[in-house]
Amino acid sequence: MKKHPSFLLFLMAFFFSCAVPSQAAEKHHAIAMHGEPKYPAGFSHFDYVNPDAPIGGTLRLSDIGSFDSLNPFLLKGVTPRGLGDVYQPLLERSRDEPFTLYANIAEAIEVAPDRSWIVFHINPKAHFSNGTPITAEDVLSSYETLREQGRPNVQLYYRKVTAAKILSPLSLRFAFEEEGRFEMPLIMGLMSVLPKSELLETNFEKTSLTPLIGSGPYLVAKVEPGRRIIYRRNENFWGWHLPQNKGRHNFERIIYDYFRDDDVALEAFKSHNIDARFESNAAKWTAAYSGPSGAEYKKSTPKLSIPAPMLAFVFNTRHKKFADLRVRKALTHAFDFEWVNANILHSLYKRTHSFFENSPLAAEGTIKDAERDVLSPFADELPEAVFNDAFSLPKTDGSGRARVNLKIARQLLLAAGYKIEDGILTHQETGQPFEVEFLINNTDYIKMISPFQRNLELLGIQSNIRQIDTASYQNRLTDYDFDIIINSWGQSLSPGNEQAFYWSRSAAETPGTRNYPAIRLAAVDAMIERIATAQDRETLVNAARALDRVLLNGHYVIPLYYTDAQWLAHWPEIRLPATPSYWGTSADLWWYEKDG
Repeated sequence: MKKHPSFLLFLMAFFFSCAVPSQAAEKHHAIAMHGEPKYPAGFSHFDYVNPDAPIGGTLRLSDIGSFDSLNPFLLKGVTPRGLGDVYQPLLERSRDEPFTLYANIAEAIEVAPDRSWIVFHINPKAHFSNGTPITAEDVLSSYETLREQGRPNVQLYYRKVTAAKILSPLSLRFAFEEEGRFEMPLIMGLMSVLPKSELLETNFEKTSLTPLIGSGPYLVAKVEPGRRIIYRRNENFWGWHLPQNKGRHNFERIIYDYFRDDDVALEAFKSHNIDARFESNAAKWTAAYSGPSGAEYKKSTPKLSIPAPMLAFVFNTRHKKFADLRVRKALTHAFDFEWVNANILHSLYKRTHSFFENSPLAAEGTIKDAERDVLSPFADELPEAVFNDAFSLPKTDGSGRARVNLKIARQLLLAAGYKIEDGILTHQETGQPFEVEFLINNTDYIKMISPFQRNLELLGIQSNIRQIDTASYQNRLTDYDFDIIINSWGQSLSPGNEQAFYWSRSAAETPGTRNYPAIRLAAVDAMIERIATAQDRETLVNAARALDRVLLNGHYVIPLYYTDAQWLAHWPEIRLPATPSYWGTSADLWWYEKDG
């Protein structure tokens, strides 16, 4: 008689339960980084969704550039938007808490009191899109593959695992090294699960336009390489009954069309070939959505309650000319934000003063005792300003002349060993002229760089803008082959191990990380460790503020601007929930509904 797969799993589970001692921890439906989860076991839905949202319709979205891979787990290749809905993690994150994960592929978890290990118990209903049940073997194989071949940040995290052991066909245990272990159960909970059979049969490290088998609410229905990708709602998705999916993933189809130019994408929206778009250009948000057709679509501004990304000019201190703090401060004085905001950004933005702007994690005023205590051991490598001054950025009157600031910049450059010869800033010892290249892949940045260039020219600094395609740009970032870039670092209300990928000394020496400035400070590494190991909210906040203070006073970047709201234009049949999450709104929360 042929045995049903579920019967075989039952027999295997019985065998393993007899052979392996049970864990001595209580099973939970969720885990919070600090404190208790907001939502109790058996909750019905997240508060920021519309639980009665209808199912149906097509959502047409746009992106700029192109794509050449459907493997989002590799550093190589450019992937299209929307692939995250094809895959599922062990645990699902809520967006109205700093960092809490809820049962998903894993229907329950057990965690050691010191978080030295976690056990995931897989939902027996969970299966891949081809109908194959998800087992502990799939989870283990996914972990091993991503640890060895995944993105550098994932490899960094997963190598903190000291042991991975299957306890039964539907449960497995991960143990962690002591360093940074408090966050590791949650990091592992965010791991996407792929079929072991496919991982064994596929050259995972090779980019491909054939999607991997997932277990999420959408399937890849059609691919036009580099131009369009179409997703189809998976009616057989195993997780529709789970509370975190109530009111989400409501469209039957989602289409992403790719455009080479954002102006063309905007016109596609205005002609109703695109249904919604997030705007990031102040001029367009102010003027491009008005006119005779403007009344037909809506402009929404959902509030953001998370740290604003640090958008900034980034100095590559691997290059000797940017290694001197005085040079970086001089160039910071040469950037006239007040003029740029008034004349280019339509005064819609605020100046960014923190790597954790718009949150309680931002360092404010002069140093607090709790911050001083953790930074004092590193006083020898830090600027005195860290301990003595409140961080501030230079201001101008907005006239565009910036004479006072440029005078300060000249004095700093002279102190750093430069002099003016025939109008060109030259290093006194090497005789090398000071030249700067701005590397970009976004034409929108040119308007902001151009007035900066004029001030640099007044200082005797020659500069040029080099615009390249997305793939080439990513390759140069991976190899840290640039002078100055414009980059954005996103943060959450619960920073953790990812800070090492952003700022640590080891990341500075590893290709493909986000430590683009090449920050190499023991103080930074120590604050990263305190953040990653913090077992209460107060410790985390103080460490984040101390880290912020060190990064700001190092002048590794010239902070630009932020807004505490999203700018979303959408046609009226695309509906949004009334209550935004901490992250504002996103396509997985919307639905299609026409009036009448």
